Amino acid sequence: MTADAPGACEPAMPPYPLAARTVGRILADKARRHGARPFLLFEDERYSYAEADRLTNRVAQGLLGLGVKRGDHVAVLMGNSPDMLWTLLALGKIGAVAVPINLAARGDLLQYFLNQSDSRLLVADGEITDRLLPLEDSLTRLGQVVVRGEGAFGSFRGRPVVPYPEIAAAPDTPPPDTVRFSDPHYILYTSGTTGPSKGIVACHAQGFSVAETFSRHVALGPSDVLYTCLPLFHANALWNTTYTAIWNDAAVALSRRFSASGFWSEIRRVGATQFAALGAMITILWKQAPRPDDADNPARLCFTVPTPAEFIHAFARRFDLGIVTWFSMTENFPLTLFVPGDPPEKMASAGRPRGEAEVKVVDEHDAELPAGEIGELVFRPRDPWSAMLGYYRMPETTLENARNLWFHTGDLAYFDREGWLWFVDRKKDCIRRRGENISAWELELILAKHEDVLEVAAVPVPSELGEDEVMVYVVPRPGHRLTPESVVAFCQAHMPHFMVPRYIDFSDELPKTPTQKVEKYRLRAKARAELDRIWDRERAGIRIARS
Repeated sequence: MTADAPGACEPAMPPYPLAARTVGRILADKARRHGARPFLLFEDERYSYAEADRLTNRVAQGLLGLGVKRGDHVAVLMGNSPDMLWTLLALGKIGAVAVPINLAARGDLLQYFLNQSDSRLLVADGEITDRLLPLEDSLTRLGQVVVRGEGAFGSFRGRPVVPYPEIAAAPDTPPPDTVRFSDPHYILYTSGTTGPSKGIVACHAQGFSVAETFSRHVALGPSDVLYTCLPLFHANALWNTTYTAIWNDAAVALSRRFSASGFWSEIRRVGATQFAALGAMITILWKQAPRPDDADNPARLCFTVPTPAEFIHAFARRFDLGIVTWFSMTENFPLTLFVPGDPPEKMASAGRPRGEAEVKVVDEHDAELPAGEIGELVFRPRDPWSAMLGYYRMPETTLENARNLWFHTGDLAYFDREGWLWFVDRKKDCIRRRGENISAWELELILAKHEDVLEVAAVPVPSELGEDEVMVYVVPRPGHRLTPESVVAFCQAHMPHFMVPRYIDFSDELPKTPTQKVEKYRLRAKARAELDRIWDRERAGIRIARS
């Protein structure tokens, strides 16, 4: 069933025409019109729109002084902080392409991100630069490093490491305004399925298309404070919170990371009126012991992914919140939305299309399915430049995902008879854990490098917190001995913390098709049936430190 309902709140014309939709032009305009208004709240620091414009100008001029040019790719490996945000926005102002990298990346995965993106400069937090030392000879394009804080080395490939304060101290003169709305702004990595992670190339207009879509259908304005504890290297914190706040003249309250025990006190401290909560965050907050003041908070809106009906209704009542759910990917913008005022019985859905895109559910031959039948969700945008430009250096994958003039999401869903979208499952071989998309292919590739491992297969299993936990079946090499503890130790040393398997089982062989492809569906069923007996690192008392 095709659903294509126009949004009831759509303005007569957008506040910024397409040609003006670059981060430099919009931020400068905000600073001119209401520069004293709060823009960023971070711990004890406060920055106005005018200060944000000046500080990003300084970083932009500092990067220009290092030789960064329009079109250059610059990797950013930093934790949530004002400096990270200034760096991303400054790169946009000069027309360079920012490549935000997951802060947990290390080893082969970090090498892949830096090489595949063709990044020529890296801006990094000092405490994690020791990860670069083993990779120095294998980083083919990276020529210079800027470090914030104390780093593990003083030079990289014979060139002195540049302290971040040096670039941040440049003049605050605006850089030349040569950037176009259609220019690449970001390369954002999303996990691969049967291959390596894909770098999504997003232009300037795409992030503001996300912001405009939310703003058309959700009441937001200058008095709002949009809170996020999600990482800025993901599109949710970047576009759904930061760019949406800029679009609405609102403030961003940025936290370093999610803390269940401190979440509501921080919401109250910053006066947050809206927050984004993904996956397990909702479950973790719900499982905290009820308090008499649960509903006594300034937040009026929670943006979240589709959540089971009985649970999300109770969550909304307990904390006195309006709920916004949606379906989107880094590749696009919110294709569907549920907003306050919609029928309460649809709150657990992913919402309905609001007019920005044509959306339908199709079978394996791309034939449209009727209401109630499950198939793959596909879409095509109505407005140009609102979706990705493509996957970086992956033209075949780009074309495959856009076959028959529809973008194929790889997600299974159905429309009900009233036109509301209900998410069912992932079609692709991907594991979703604590808000992170994990490529089973990449996890298997890394673990297979263990000298005692012959074969490995990773599958998702249910988590008590919602989403997935990571389970691996390992076939040891003949004559070699493996223990779950040694597998965990190897994984912790060679992959991001969120990838490290929780469940581990050993097998003499993996089930395969006649063409020798691993039958993952058999392993998923086996894991679910036998989970109570499978080795569990949490039951074993092994805790994985965040990278």
